Amino acid sequence: MAYKDKQLQEEKVFKDPVHRYVHVRDQVIWDLIATPEFQRLRRIKQLGTTNLTFHGAEHSRFNHSLGVYEIVRRIINNFQDRPNWDNEERLLCLCAALLHDLGHGPFSHSFEKVFKLDHEYFTQQIILGDTKINEVLERVQPGFAQNVADVIDKTYQNKLVVSLISSQIDADRMDYLLRDAYFTGVSYGHFDMERILRVMRPIEDQVVIKSTGMHAVEDYIMSRYQMYWQVYFHPVTRSAEVILTKILHRAKHLYETSNYTFKLEPTHFISFFTGDVQLEHYLKLDESIVQYYFQLWQDEDDFILSDLCERFMNRRLFKYVEFNPSHMMKELMELYRLFQKIGIDPEYYLVDDSSSDLPYDFYRPGEEEERLPIHLLMPNGELKELSRHSDIVEAISGKKRTDHKLYFPKDVLDINEDKQTVEQIKAILYGQGDEGNVN
Repeated sequence: MAYKDKQLQEEKVFKDPVHRYVHVRDQVIWDLIATPEFQRLRRIKQLGTTNLTFHGAEHSRFNHSLGVYEIVRRIINNFQDRPNWDNEERLLCLCAALLHDLGHGPFSHSFEKVFKLDHEYFTQQIILGDTKINEVLERVQPGFAQNVADVIDKTYQNKLVVSLISSQIDADRMDYLLRDAYFTGVSYGHFDMERILRVMRPIEDQVVIKSTGMHAVEDYIMSRYQMYWQVYFHPVTRSAEVILTKILHRAKHLYETSNYTFKLEPTHFISFFTGDVQLEHYLKLDESIVQYYFQLWQDEDDFILSDLCERFMNRRLFKYVEFNPSHMMKELMELYRLFQKIGIDPEYYLVDDSSSDLPYDFYRPGEEEERLPIHLLMPNGELKELSRHSDIVEAISGKKRTDHKLYFPKDVLDINEDKQTVEQIKAILYGQGDEGNVN
């Protein structure tokens, strides 16, 4: 029997709090899960610093990847014998679902921004490089690893396969909404996934939804909207991300400063500081390693690095106020001057941060990050774009919402001896809006 067709002697299951069980019968999938590159995802949190806001959010990219695989497995089971579905694509879909987040680094998006990295690029490097993952995939057939990488890169010729992993209603989004809601303990992210899976239908180049399932999709869209603003963009989480990014910026700056010597040489970070990141370096850095450095950097001689690490490790976060960059740039420049006057480096201790989201969009051909819309399959066989049939979705379609905050260490201001300047700073800060609580 060919390796791609080989089945385990008995089905293996992972007990899962969201899907109850994750079922594995394919030898290929079982072997992929066992690789060091996939096991590394156990050491990358799904939600980065969110556990400092919602203490239950300790789940990993490993959990999520298994969940996406399970959803795709169930979708494919429902597609059996339906027109437009080619079961020869089954294993490819399962592998792409399982491996779609393989390239995430520690603290994911915050880490990427500091070092100008792209997790999707590293996902492809892991799949196509000299790795155990590649070894397993190439055993299926020569070129299979490239096909998996193409699905994740959204360049695979069969767009139906791509849409299962990456679209406005895909297995990735469905799993992370349900999983993140479960582990954060909020009610916002829940929706009727069972109903959505039942009304999904394959057509030539995408998955569509039977019109009778429209209300379940509306619920899904609104759940996603609420999760972004109540969980993913929570201002306290963003405060932790601000400190995290400033730690990495400071460590990089000190490494580039010839007259500074680290007590603990940042060996694992050097290639990131120099911009020469090889795959082997990338795979060796996970959140346990990063936290190890942060723990020890609390004792560094550099006050800023030491202070920021202590704040991150002990959750002594920055406070925040609302910030409108279009009306406050003059005030921001004045705050920079006043911070410097009282001996606080505004580069690290006065940070404007913005978050934005587009919950759903219709088709805008040629635009950057072009999005394929969700289509409803009407009883007469016609396809109708979701927002043209749903008043709820139409109300939020194409509307990008952005939130701005200004972060600063109120505790440092409160103990500064230059009370007159501090009062000037607070007058500017609190004149723009209420102080944000970081509990």
